[in-house]
Amino acid sequence: MRLVVARCTVEYEGRLAARLEEAVRLIMRKADGSLAIHADGGAYKPLNWMSPPNFLEESEGRWVVSNEAGERLVITLHEVVSDVSHDLGEDPGLWKDGVEAHLQELLANDPSVLGEDYRLIRREYPTAIGPVDLLVRDADGNVVAVEVKRRGETTGVEQLARYLEFLNKTETLAPVCGLLVAQQINPGARVLAEERGIRCLLVDYSRLKGDAPEELRLF
Repeated sequence: MRLVVARCTVEYEGRLAARLEEAVRLIMRKADGSLAIHADGGAYKPLNWMSPPNFLEESEGRWVVSNEAGERLVITLHEVVSDVSHDLGEDPGLWKDGVEAHLQELLANDPSVLGEDYRLIRREYPTAIGPVDLLVRDADGNVVAVEVKRRGETTGVEQLARYLEFLNKTETLAPVCGLLVAQQINPGARVLAEERGIRCLLVDYSRLKGDAPEELRLF
């Protein structure tokens, strides 16, 4: 990765015309060919960029980055403050802990977390409108469709309601009730769930993994 801090002006020609007036900025050129120009603000979003594949033509005080689509990014370097390169090596990629798939797997392995004597019928139960995260039976043998989210929103409630409408047309399953399970559930989702006859269950991911026991709360 090459990092250049320079006082520069930037002109873009392509889908539209854009210009950055003279200022000190960070120019980042990655090994994959991507180029991004950053100001000292605006969080992670660059002021301008060029995605790979592209071609860099570098001359004294001037960079021209172009691609096959006819786009051009012309960077005029008025003063170079710093120009360094680093070999970062191969990146192993981002590993995410606590995503919905992990929650779903933990609940499938121990459905009793959802309720006493709950038993798993199937994970990713297929329907014509998409798979239901978990299909389980409660202590009385009734079928429960479970939607698992990191954060429970109204969209998750509506999604589960559509599954329930479909599942309750299947005589061998009906009546099917719904359970929305999440680490957080916003107030609007709880109100909508109550109106749709869907229960909500808050779970703690650390507790499910056995790291930090915490009482589950059923609403």
